[in-house]
Amino acid sequence: MPEFNRHWPLSVHGPRLVLRPMRRRDKAEWMHLRRANEHWLAPWDATLPEATGYPADFAAMVSSQNRSARLGQCLPWAIALPSVHSKHAPIVGQLSVSSISWGAARSGSIGYWVDEAHAGTGIVPEAVAMAMDHCFAEAGLHRIEINIRPQNAASLRVVEKLGFRDEGVRKDFLHINGQWADHRSFALTAGEVPEGMLNRWLGARQ
Repeated sequence: MPEFNRHWPLSVHGPRLVLRPMRRRDKAEWMHLRRANEHWLAPWDATLPEATGYPADFAAMVSSQNRSARLGQCLPWAIALPSVHSKHAPIVGQLSVSSISWGAARSGSIGYWVDEAHAGTGIVPEAVAMAMDHCFAEAGLHRIEINIRPQNAASLRVVEKLGFRDEGVRKDFLHINGQWADHRSFALTAGEVPEGMLNRWLGARQ
């Protein structure tokens, strides 16, 4: 397993965002944000076939995420938006690199959500680009994929803006909002973005 996995927790800093580990003291802020965005996120939220709703224990969720991260299985980050007017960088969403495989695959899958009030402001593509640069340049992964419901127009725009390849539809790929749902799979390998994902994104915006 690559050396970096023994150094969790770690944060990634970008031009205006910070990807940082979730902390137990984030509970009130996270719960407020999730409740405020319940209707916005529900159609796209992953669920378990035998259970729904928020984690019964936020601290247990954070501990589980950190344990998996230390094992090199995922990179679970809060998306924070620093401000020159405050020392507190509020959480505006989450991004996780999950299903990380090492060995001959060296791949992972990115999932994310963002506060509706910040949708359409470029936060998600910037966060995805930051995460991918870390995965490719620092972690040593080779391939990143993003799986999106065909009806999720906002997420489809994210992969379009970043230049992901469309690899087709996966039937009943994930349990979403209480039922099995098809997803379109998009992917990029490190060799396809030699200039870096963040440079590609910032260049596209100029």
